[in-house]
Amino acid sequence: MRTLRLVLGYDGTDFAGWQFQPGFRTVQGAVNDAFALLGDPGRSSKGSGRTDKGVHARGQVASMRTTVEIPARQLLKALRAHLPDDIDLHRIDDMPEEFDAIRHASRKTYRYSILHGGAIDVFTKRYHHQVPFRLDVDSMRKALPPLLGTHDFRAFETRWPNRQHSIRTIYRIELLENGPHLWLEIESGGFLYNMVRAITGTLIDIGRGFRPVSSLNDALTAGSRCLAGPTAPAKGLCLMSVVYPPPFEFTS
Repeated sequence: MRTLRLVLGYDGTDFAGWQFQPGFRTVQGAVNDAFALLGDPGRSSKGSGRTDKGVHARGQVASMRTTVEIPARQLLKALRAHLPDDIDLHRIDDMPEEFDAIRHASRKTYRYSILHGGAIDVFTKRYHHQVPFRLDVDSMRKALPPLLGTHDFRAFETRWPNRQHSIRTIYRIELLENGPHLWLEIESGGFLYNMVRAITGTLIDIGRGFRPVSSLNDALTAGSRCLAGPTAPAKGLCLMSVVYPPPFEFTS
């Protein structure tokens, strides 16, 4: 038995999320099936985050306990041949037995992509939330600083409570712009259910002038989901990278 680290990307459009669900097409299910075709009937892959239905990934990390003995370089090629076209396996590494993609992850970065101002891009519509209105980007940027640091983010959690507590730390949050394209990037030690999408939905309302710049701070301070905006669509969200501390550090 060996422990592997898998780094993969996927187009989440046609998946019911990462986590295996009987009767549904999932990323974890596809990974497990690929290993089964190589002689490992187990279902022991574990992703660093359980991305939801329609959410994408560029740098998802998974750990895998397997009996397959093929060297990592050859195994990478063999698994790629058995994975569907909407999953891209970037790399495989042999790891210490105790490596766990969830427990050992220290930070994750999510990106939410927006196309605004009435622009239409048929080649990115699966990966961007297209807003037919011009957004006030300056106001959106001014709304972000209160979210930095450690807070109770229950106002941006769907169906609170989902975890033991809603306290999380945001290390970096910024809104990037290139023409009609906007990208909200958030780096944190952990995320609540729909946290990034709820922050984004509130931010878009601010950009449209439906809410004041203080809205994110107001919702955060009150701890009220009712004071935050709607949950933005899943298709704009992508898990970009996962950071691990020594001795498991690498760049996903």
